[in-house]
Amino acid sequence: MEATHGHNKACCNIPPVVSSDYVAKGSYSQLGGMKTYATGPENEKKGIVVISDIFGYSDQALQGADILATSQHHQYKVFIPDWFDGSPCPSEWFPPDTEQKQKNLGEWFGNHMPQGPATALPEYVAALNAAYPSITSWGLVGFCWGGKVAEIITSVEENPFKVAATCHPAMIDPSGAENISIPFMLLAAGEDPAEDVKKFETQLNVPHHVEIFADQVHGWMAARADLSDSHIREEYARGYKTVLDFFEKHWE
Repeated sequence: MEATHGHNKACCNIPPVVSSDYVAKGSYSQLGGMKTYATGPENEKKGIVVISDIFGYSDQALQGADILATSQHHQYKVFIPDWFDGSPCPSEWFPPDTEQKQKNLGEWFGNHMPQGPATALPEYVAALNAAYPSITSWGLVGFCWGGKVAEIITSVEENPFKVAATCHPAMIDPSGAENISIPFMLLAAGEDPAEDVKKFETQLNVPHHVEIFADQVHGWMAARADLSDSHIREEYARGYKTVLDFFEKHWE
């Protein structure tokens, strides 16, 4: 299937890896009108909102949130809201090798444009502030589809975040970097368009880190991470460490 709705070809064709052996450390509750996975110590002063890829609460995504919450140097309270209202993109549609699957996928993307969550994020963060008054500063991490959400929200005046990272983002648009107003990281896969990644970096006017994990597939830090492979597992862990190191350095 060719790229659709601005996503790159890898994003539209690689199926997620099903992993079933991870026991999540957090719990689910209703926050800001949405089911939300929350993990990490209570009464933290800094919180991270994670915007998942299109597959939602995969084991790899939950494990990643737990890693962000319980790093050795800093601990954060981490939240993953369910922007898909219990209906993430079905993994059975991948690869989209039939006309019906392609139709389904195109319609799903059309009904889940990243501009919607980006617009809703300030209100969602306000709800988190009400529920967790100890948190006084917010960071943001977006994966694939969620990476585009991160790009959009960090470019507007209503942005409630102090630092952000986007990992193997979909729909990389170099012009989108120009108005980003906070320290920003982009970690790309080898399958992501390298020329767009490099152009994006040149347009950033804030402290930043841009890196290409050349031998990793699009989605290696989220649902497409085959954690049974030792090298992928190492690069998955290195990706999260890179995010945490950047946050530690640039999040005041």
